[in-house]
Amino acid sequence: MYQYSEFDRQFVQLRANQYRDQLQRWQAGTLPELEFKPLRLQNGWYVQRFAPMLRVAVPYGELSSAQLRVLAKIARDFDHKEAHDTSNANAGLSEVPTLPDRCAHFTTRQNVQYNWIPLARSADVMDLLASVNMHGIQTSGNCIRNITTDALAGIAVDEVADPRPFAEIMRQWSTLHPEFAFLPRKFKIAITGAREDRAATAWHDVGLRLLRNVDGDLGFQVRVGGGMGRTPIVGVIIREFLPWNQILNYLEAVVRAYNRFGRRDNIYKARIKILVKAEGQAFVDQVETEYADILEKDGAPHTITQAELERVSAFFVPPALQCDRKSADAKIAHILKAAAEDDVEFSRWLTQNVKPHQNPDLRAVTLSFKRLGQAPGDATADQLDRAAELVDRFSAGEARVTHEQNLLLPWVRCDQLPELWREARRLGLAKPNIGLLTDMIACPGGDFCDLANARSLPLAQAILGRYKDLDELHDLGEIDLHISGCINSCGHHHSGHIGILGVDKDGQEWYQITLGGSDGTRLSGESVPGKVVGPSFAASEVPDVIEALLDTYRATRTDGETFIGTLRRAGPDAFKSAANAVRTHTARATA
Repeated sequence: MYQYSEFDRQFVQLRANQYRDQLQRWQAGTLPELEFKPLRLQNGWYVQRFAPMLRVAVPYGELSSAQLRVLAKIARDFDHKEAHDTSNANAGLSEVPTLPDRCAHFTTRQNVQYNWIPLARSADVMDLLASVNMHGIQTSGNCIRNITTDALAGIAVDEVADPRPFAEIMRQWSTLHPEFAFLPRKFKIAITGAREDRAATAWHDVGLRLLRNVDGDLGFQVRVGGGMGRTPIVGVIIREFLPWNQILNYLEAVVRAYNRFGRRDNIYKARIKILVKAEGQAFVDQVETEYADILEKDGAPHTITQAELERVSAFFVPPALQCDRKSADAKIAHILKAAAEDDVEFSRWLTQNVKPHQNPDLRAVTLSFKRLGQAPGDATADQLDRAAELVDRFSAGEARVTHEQNLLLPWVRCDQLPELWREARRLGLAKPNIGLLTDMIACPGGDFCDLANARSLPLAQAILGRYKDLDELHDLGEIDLHISGCINSCGHHHSGHIGILGVDKDGQEWYQITLGGSDGTRLSGESVPGKVVGPSFAASEVPDVIEALLDTYRATRTDGETFIGTLRRAGPDAFKSAANAVRTHTARATA
């Protein structure tokens, strides 16, 4: 992991001190609300349906065990719903006593959120975060947001180059960049160094893929203009190969062009994807002109030197783990095989939750935060503390937030897998469902977010409750189910094999179903938005719609064929017919 320097630590603490002063002036009435609002947003503090929401930055998803413990402390000591007046609850939403608190929420962009921290205590939380080199800077606002990557970065067996040093260099370049503090809209960058795109790069404002050209030189393929929301667009490739040392200069050109020409008169048309779609090659030409000026007139000020890359890369050297060579290789395989044959649940856990590693003595293990009675991606204070214990014992003190809202342990010794499984199971974090239907992505939805049209969490619970049987889940195989409470698509419904979108019809919650979306992984194929099956469904119908879709899959599939594979081979018609046959209610307006 990147280690903060003394300058870094002082910077984060000074930012926390500055925020405390701003908060106190706002509380005293000397800082007007209109001036305080952008300041709190720049530090990650939103105001939602019932209470403030804090988004904590987790650069490229990496967390230490010490940071996990502080996140647990914040959840336990500050994230309390009883601290707020919830009497203004909207009719039709969940009863407030049923809503989760004292927990953190893992997001699809590898950050962490809290939903119940009072603004009056927000400065104390910022101090706590600063004590472990964390903050909320640029997790909100029209700026360059957290730079995300593959949770397997640096350990994936299909990796061309580790993207984390580049992500860190980009983080330092973009943080408080004076030219890009007030862009037309938010700006999201994702980077992968692997052959398989596990970072959903095509769905970002800028998506970067590390690769080598025919001469073996390292560089980036650059995509621009991806995004979900009300207008889902897959990013277009504007550079097939850019030398790695020029990436900051080129990003500077892209963001400058966007900052200059992006729309500011219509929030719904302000993202770079709209500009790229409208201008096409003209936008690309503008980027190239700006890039040429940066190189020729400005002297290429952001060129990354080999020395700088090596300096940053030194922070990402794998930990020195002493593996028990006596239990390595064939003996490890024998131990795991024997244990798996003796315990079906352990065997399933090995299959679903454990991934190969560049180091043959190690594995990457995912702790599942998807289970009945708990919102997808939520982690209670106790669970965070327990996860920190596992991270210390089995993963050299490091964990990673995944795109799918779980926690990954990247440095697990093969000979410790049985012990880790036993401990994780005891702590309730070993459900063998990673990649399966119940490993769904879901935003907090209308229970918390004041932008949402409908709730996500009750639907997620209904589906989790219907598909509790592990035999059935494993028979269904890998399926991406994504749920969003509104068109902003924080639950990435567009890229789900099955997508669920909450919509408002005459003040009631309805849900639109899409099929065939992809986030670019090997399983899902080339990134593409799902297609709507028909008019919206009532909330009570959605679990039956999911069941009808899965029954159609089971009746249509060939041996070993996945849901998305069957859908693409057989076509959507039978699936649409099955889904629409469930409908017994009709909204007054079409979806």
